[in-house]
Amino acid sequence: MAGAAAAAQPYDAGQVWRYQTRPGEEASRVLINKVEAHDTLGRIFHISVLAVQVKNPHIEGGISTVLPHFPVSEQTLKGSLLEIEGSQAPNPDYLEGYEIWKTAFDKGEAGVFTITVADIVGVVEQTINQ
Repeated sequence: MAGAAAAAQPYDAGQVWRYQTRPGEEASRVLINKVEAHDTLGRIFHISVLAVQVKNPHIEGGISTVLPHFPVSEQTLKGSLLEIEGSQAPNPDYLEGYEIWKTAFDKGEAGVFTITVADIVGVVEQTINQ
């Protein structure tokens, strides 16, 4: 069951997690880059998704293997993460997306994902291929 092991573990920046992936992406991992507290939303987690296989006609080679920034809820992590595998430094590429998100969020023009990580990856792939 997704999230059973994860629910007992506190989520912190620098953690690398195995998660319930899309079929064929079992090597993909979630890296928690940053954790922020919010008065009404609770904790907001800024994650990168590593080792994915997202079709992307806008880049050379046609496949994105890293999705650098998604703001997600604790609900997303609980519904997606399976077990912690280790830790590493934050992905520096998340900062650009984070800054864009933060500006929009502070204006009330952006939120956080509450769907699973696999569903986020699917939505991103669908969107960039339209």
